[in-house]
Amino acid sequence: MKVLDLFSGIGGFSLGLERAGMETIAFCEFDKKAQLVLKKHWPDVPIYDDVRKLNGRQFEGQSIDIICGGFPCQPFSQAGKRRGEADDRHLWPEYFRLIQEIRPPWVIGENVSGIISMGLDQVLSDLEGEIYSCQTLVVPACAVNAPHRRDRVWIVAHSDRFDGNGRRYSSGPICRERSEPSELFRSKENVAHANSTRRREYSGAISIQEEQPPFEHDCGGAGGGQWAVEPNVGRVAHGVPNRVDRLKQLGNAVVPQVVEQIGRAIMKIERE
Repeated sequence: MKVLDLFSGIGGFSLGLERAGMETIAFCEFDKKAQLVLKKHWPDVPIYDDVRKLNGRQFEGQSIDIICGGFPCQPFSQAGKRRGEADDRHLWPEYFRLIQEIRPPWVIGENVSGIISMGLDQVLSDLEGEIYSCQTLVVPACAVNAPHRRDRVWIVAHSDRFDGNGRRYSSGPICRERSEPSELFRSKENVAHANSTRRREYSGAISIQEEQPPFEHDCGGAGGGQWAVEPNVGRVAHGVPNRVDRLKQLGNAVVPQVVEQIGRAIMKIERE
């Protein structure tokens, strides 16, 4: 399966999806430091630098099965002013425009949990309006055994009406209702907020390969086998070159192990 990786950062999405057996055909990343990392690890993959200038015509003749990307979180983050659509970093409309132009069968998005209360409904409405069936999950980093929580919202959308070349099928099932169980998801209590009632309608757990059972790791904080907060990441590590840039890129990155499990679930569906 061919992947177009938007808002690529240092390549966390592509790393996870390639581990699942997919291939990245292009990146789109604005940050020059992050571009250096991408060029080092994917020297033969082209990098576009501005999602606002990217368009579907640039990929004519290429099969794109998945568009993925963690669109900027600053408009929704609890750490910011939460200006939503008024924030000039609100780039979901550009992401959605490319989905409309390219029509991939699969879409994977990622953002901070703050999007649940102020932007997720619009994202799902946009996708469902274009014949995509959507599922959303709150998956913390500790679900894949990372030593910290790092809640993130994952959006997985699929349409049986499009192939990897953007062609629309003349027949096939209309997209399923959002609440209907599918082979990829089973309805379950919110993994990241198992003791709360906050917006559980956007919860779920991925059904992945049996050899690595998902999300059984304890995320319970103090006394639960893991730290309640992220550990010290060494911000005073004197002598480490470009440490500020490195920390920024790591902070913006997705957890590749989570992406890998989503990718494996998609590959399993495609094989079957």
